[in-house]
Amino acid sequence: MLRFTELFTNTDARPASRSAGAVAGTTAEAPRSARSSRRGVGKAVVASVLAGAFLVGGQPLLAGAAEGDTPENFVEVQEGAGSVLPAFYDNPARGLTSLVNETKAEADRLAAEEAAAAEAAARPDFVKPAEGTFTSGFGGRWGTTHYGVDIANVIGTPVVAATEGTVINAGPATGFGQWVRVQAPDGTITVYGHVESFTAAVGQKVAAGDQIATIGNRGQSTGPHLHFEVQVGGQKIDPQPWLAERGITLQ
Repeated sequence: MLRFTELFTNTDARPASRSAGAVAGTTAEAPRSARSSRRGVGKAVVASVLAGAFLVGGQPLLAGAAEGDTPENFVEVQEGAGSVLPAFYDNPARGLTSLVNETKAEADRLAAEEAAAAEAAARPDFVKPAEGTFTSGFGGRWGTTHYGVDIANVIGTPVVAATEGTVINAGPATGFGQWVRVQAPDGTITVYGHVESFTAAVGQKVAAGDQIATIGNRGQSTGPHLHFEVQVGGQKIDPQPWLAERGITLQ
């Protein structure tokens, strides 16, 4: 391609011996038409080159350049294109690690739930309320009625809920010093009297075997023991047959 300097140099060139030709009386001006023709051709070429600069492949090159060159790695985003992918896709390893961690956490949670369910299923529905020696049963005693059974043991021995239910009393009680009462889902109430301390709170949900108190010697008591009662439909019944029906013996 011709350079612009060459084009302009060619169109403006003059014969080196112009003045000499004039002195010699030669037809130095005769080539005027040729020079004009050359200038016309040169100007036409320049115009063509300039026009080509403005239009290449049907696109305004210089106009585009005025707005800024397009980077080689430029990718035009079409209107209505999909959403941008989440950032972690920029780092596949990090995304995979996050997915693995989430999967493990979910697996651990499910395993814990299954273990808890299995433990609950393995627990008995009814248990002996305290370990110790059976010392007194239900019925008449010393001219009065004894409405429960007594299990003797040292102060501080754990007392547990004989059945699942909700704690409805935990605190001072006339004759018992302190007691805890638990109501089962079927309405049955179990009573735990003369306790040294209670570890359950009113409104607390308990399962059979959960500790709710400790054996004591409070109230009208002749020695450390647990007084255990069962009330069904508002009536105090003999706890021994009730426990025996559920596979539990006291002696």
